[in-house]
Amino acid sequence: MAEKTHSDQDAKDQLWQQLEDGRLCMLWIPSTDQHPQPMTLYADSKARAIWFITSSDTDLATAVGSGVEAWLTFASKDQDFQASLAGHMEFSQDRDKLDEIWTVAAGAWFEQGRDDPKVRLLKLSPKSAAVWASDSNAILVGLKLLRAGISDGQSDPDIGVHHILNLDLAA
Repeated sequence: MAEKTHSDQDAKDQLWQQLEDGRLCMLWIPSTDQHPQPMTLYADSKARAIWFITSSDTDLATAVGSGVEAWLTFASKDQDFQASLAGHMEFSQDRDKLDEIWTVAAGAWFEQGRDDPKVRLLKLSPKSAAVWASDSNAILVGLKLLRAGISDGQSDPDIGVHHILNLDLAA
């Protein structure tokens, strides 16, 4: 369950924990006309990186080229945490990282499995994020919204927090 964090550092820590606990996101490259696409993410909080496995023949791989600005959106399984991240994405030749994150599910996408020449490892280095977190379940959030909607003078229900975070390691 997400928490209503108060400091940016707590919000950053929660972001990385939620990303590590989750697996699915929507990923896109704003400089193209491609729609966001579902991807499996592999978050590495220590390296402050998010990894993806893709094929060299995808539109995504073609768009990445020698490096590009990319965005991803994420929602936790419990839907009490959402995030939108932006950063630099590039190909990586880190075979140890690929071995670390490789799964049977990833292998299903490649005819020759892990050794398929089309396997590509992408690294996203997030620079910024917007996060929203609630410490309530969906029913309680709904009740708070309903109460605020029918109450005079309460137009801002206490359902969560929002942070804009600078994740750039150079900053």
